[in-house]
Amino acid sequence: MGGTNQSMVSEFLLLGLSRQPQQHQQLLFLLFLIMYLVTVLGNLLIILAIGTDSHLHTPMYFFLSNLSFVDVCFSSTSVPKVLAIHILRNQAISFSGCFTQLYFLCAFAVMDNFLLAVMAYDRFVAICHPLHYATKMTHQLCALLVVGSWVLSSLNALLHTLLMARLSFCADNIIPHFFCDATPILKLSCSDTHLNELMLLTEGAVIMVTPFVCILISYIHITSAVLRVSSTSGRWKAFSTCSSHLAVVCLFYGTIISLYFNPSSSHSAGSDMAAAMMYTVVTPMLNPFIYSLRNRDMKRALRKVLTMKYLSTQ
Repeated sequence: MGGTNQSMVSEFLLLGLSRQPQQHQQLLFLLFLIMYLVTVLGNLLIILAIGTDSHLHTPMYFFLSNLSFVDVCFSSTSVPKVLAIHILRNQAISFSGCFTQLYFLCAFAVMDNFLLAVMAYDRFVAICHPLHYATKMTHQLCALLVVGSWVLSSLNALLHTLLMARLSFCADNIIPHFFCDATPILKLSCSDTHLNELMLLTEGAVIMVTPFVCILISYIHITSAVLRVSSTSGRWKAFSTCSSHLAVVCLFYGTIISLYFNPSSSHSAGSDMAAAMMYTVVTPMLNPFIYSLRNRDMKRALRKVLTMKYLSTQ
């Protein structure tokens, strides 16, 4: 096979929801559509509210607006294809289209990962070092953190996509998934995939686990600082915010770790699809509610945006 791609496959077939009974397919299609619309509208409202309210031009909301943008892109990389397949009854996706989708899904997933860590660091500085917050979280540092995250995410996605593209696919082209994901694609290859699996378990683990460890360390320090607060209401408010953030972190990282950092032989199509749906569709949909709608300043900004939209239609 060599190091070049001698693939005889020109396209893949995404099974997606087709294995379900017809009535279940319709229900799942409607569910995907509703979740996608909620994700896009919710995150775009967050971006608009932050952009139009000068009181929210702070590091925390700057990171939040970036997270909302990434979540819209993340869902838009996979869900519209699912909906199109269901409507057009055409499950085919070209070879280049499949690997393009794989690249962007990988890039946005890692970007989400980095932004969660950056936001945890921002809260760590705000709670544990409030007097130095303005001098530590400068505009230059915030921009550097976001740009650096984009660069690392893009390079990581490029690495795994190129490693995947070098593989050969000889006969089987059926992907039992609703998007082109690394694990089911590796199972289709008729060439040696040890390097791909090694890179997923080493470089991929470093990229994903390191920010997760940083988040845990940040919240350990935050918890320690909050416990020293004398006000019961202040402690409860901080813990409530932290628990919501950690819930999303656990959901995001738990599904990714179970999906990508287990031996490929332990995977089943059903469990892989369920885990992938959690971090590509459900988590981006929940983020606006958890990170924003529990926040008084964000609620005020959202009311202002919605009021302006309503008045402009009168």
